[in-house]
Amino acid sequence: MTVLGILLRAYLFAGLAAHKILWELLKSGRDKSSPAKTSGPTIFVQLVKAGKIAITLGLFAQLLLPEILPIRDSLLVPRVAGLVGLILFSFGLLIAMLARLELGNNWSDIETGQVKQNHILVNQGVYRYIRHPIYTGDLAMLLGFELCLNSWLVVAVVIIAVPTVYNAIREEKLLAETVAGYQSYRTQTKRFIPFVI
Repeated sequence: MTVLGILLRAYLFAGLAAHKILWELLKSGRDKSSPAKTSGPTIFVQLVKAGKIAITLGLFAQLLLPEILPIRDSLLVPRVAGLVGLILFSFGLLIAMLARLELGNNWSDIETGQVKQNHILVNQGVYRYIRHPIYTGDLAMLLGFELCLNSWLVVAVVIIAVPTVYNAIREEKLLAETVAGYQSYRTQTKRFIPFVI
């Protein structure tokens, strides 16, 4: 492995670690006093928790292994894919972390999809443009991560996107029923990509 490859993997590791640390710090400090409505059945919650743990451990393990299912061995393809991946990973990391900070105590784990009684509409910062920037950021991070590592596991991001979209739709229904102004906010913003979808 080249020095550039080692530096890239160190950057990816640092980004994943910063993402996970921020989530855990903010998760431990959030207000748990108000009861919440949840949008998901118990089996879904358990499956998503297990999936999150498996994906997180898999990503960290992948950084320690040689290329897994390399896309192509030519000189140009991995470099272009790596550059695109680096941009996507960095963009996704930034968006996900900013959105998590902006959401504050309104945030809940993807598997629970909770809406608290004191939940307020967040429509500033990245939420001014898209309703689910954390999902967008996390998916961009995963896509960029796999491109950086020149791996066909990039296809797995599409598979992960399916339940993510399903969960976003479920959350929106619950938010529209519970949070004042959410229905109007939905008509003014896109779900995942500003001005697109």
